[in-house]
Amino acid sequence: MGGEHHHPPVQAPPMAPPGMMGPSGMMGPPGMMGLPMMTGGVIHPPNEQLLNLPCCVHSNPTWIEVVLLAFMHYVIMLGSIVMISSILVPQMGGNHGDKARVIQTFLFMSGINTLFQTFLGSRLPTVMNASFAFIIPVSSIISDYSNRTYLNDHTRFLHTMRAIQGALIVSSCLSMVLGFSKAWYYLAKKLTPVTIVPIVCVVGIGLLEWGFPQVGKCVEIGLPMLILFVVVQQYFKSYAPEIAHNFIERYSLLLCIFIIWTFAAILTAAGAYNHASLKGQLHCRTDKSFLISSAPWIRIPYPFQWGTPIFNASHSFGMMGAVLVASIESTGAHFAAARLSGATPPPCRVLSRSVGLQGVGMFIEGIFGAAVGSTASVENVGLVGLTRVGSRRVIQVSTGFMFFFSIFGKFGAFFASIPVPIFAATFCFLFGIVAAVGISFTQFINNNSMRNMYIIGLSLFLGVSIPQYFTEYRASASGMGPARSNAGWFNDILNTLFSSAPTVALIVGTVIDNTLEVHNTSVDRDRGLSWWRPFQRKKGEVRNGEFYGFPIRFHDWIPTRFIE
Repeated sequence: MGGEHHHPPVQAPPMAPPGMMGPSGMMGPPGMMGLPMMTGGVIHPPNEQLLNLPCCVHSNPTWIEVVLLAFMHYVIMLGSIVMISSILVPQMGGNHGDKARVIQTFLFMSGINTLFQTFLGSRLPTVMNASFAFIIPVSSIISDYSNRTYLNDHTRFLHTMRAIQGALIVSSCLSMVLGFSKAWYYLAKKLTPVTIVPIVCVVGIGLLEWGFPQVGKCVEIGLPMLILFVVVQQYFKSYAPEIAHNFIERYSLLLCIFIIWTFAAILTAAGAYNHASLKGQLHCRTDKSFLISSAPWIRIPYPFQWGTPIFNASHSFGMMGAVLVASIESTGAHFAAARLSGATPPPCRVLSRSVGLQGVGMFIEGIFGAAVGSTASVENVGLVGLTRVGSRRVIQVSTGFMFFFSIFGKFGAFFASIPVPIFAATFCFLFGIVAAVGISFTQFINNNSMRNMYIIGLSLFLGVSIPQYFTEYRASASGMGPARSNAGWFNDILNTLFSSAPTVALIVGTVIDNTLEVHNTSVDRDRGLSWWRPFQRKKGEVRNGEFYGFPIRFHDWIPTRFIE
């Protein structure tokens, strides 16, 4: 008939997450079920795993690409090591040679701990690296020994390192107890997608003081690094031939680092910083680290290299706060690494054994004389997302570079002399990627639930605001934190815990999420528990074994209760 209009059939929209469907199959918040929905636009269904990943956890690129990517992971993890060593070693009274040996020890132990985690721990492509969380308790130890009289600064450095060794050996037992006793397992069972969002977000955002504030210390090289990489990696590949897309996406970071490093060397040779302040020269010049000249050609880190450990109860208890923070940071980083590498969310038992092995690694670090404990490297997790290569093999091969450059000191010192603002510029987008991964977990919950918005918003804000208060307080009080009781170890614990953004976010989010309207079926759906629970059960998700199973059949020799 002439008055009839024939419309093309309407394609059914993708299925929504549990708890988001109305009685008639229409999407909408609980209070608006049955109301007409907007049909225009594209609806993006939730995806448990990232799509279009060239390589996930157990798939590998070619060996040439593996080696190049492994080298890039090594270069990126150097940034945190150089920053921490540059802060702590001079305060201890150490010279440039001592700093070079501390960096070598960090690299050696990072290699050992990374192999522990990739083979027996989380089984995720995460690099274990020096943790910023230990700066507060280590600074407290340094302060105690600075008030004593020594023959020279080097003697004070050795005594301080021995005290740090003793504190790290004792405090690492906390991580082993939490992990192997399954205490961390029961804590992880309280996590839901609602709490994972702020925890993973602030794992990246909480390190903001090591991003642009460090870039600003030498904008002549830090800012060009930041701009150049964004232009090359994101914009230039649109105009490059298709054959070059993968190369630009994966290796442009390494290329930009060497371009800006060369630019900094040219500025140094041209005398651009001859009349700059001492601090300006230290951050901008490429010849002010003195690492190459002071590093030994060949030196293998060995147990008790600084002397017999000094055990002090106050120092040991004070460092336990940093051990707890490192465990929480690693947990958040593992969730981000799992998503970026195409794995399912890590089960509670995997997180628990990972924390236990992290404690074993810290114990060995104390024996070998590392200046701080270790945690999962957030910048390397961001690099997994940046390159879109989540191969476990890449991370395992990167430990070869860590061992090589930790033993052959001159070669390692060459790359460790890259100016800190260049590393800080890379942190800006690597930390940002990890923060964005946290936001991506909102697809598994009801984003229209005011309860969820309240918990996420409060956890995010307090997770950033409270550590900022503690940081500003220390800056205005000569390094002293707001906690000032007569017990120094208690002060260190509180100041360390509440200076950590992931720790604050975990405390706030977990407490509220597990006490507010928890005995309500619709609220459980809003929290995403129907999607979440199968991944946390031992046999609830068949893919878990694919990603987190051991490389050999340990069950044949070791009872299950000791390894799961």
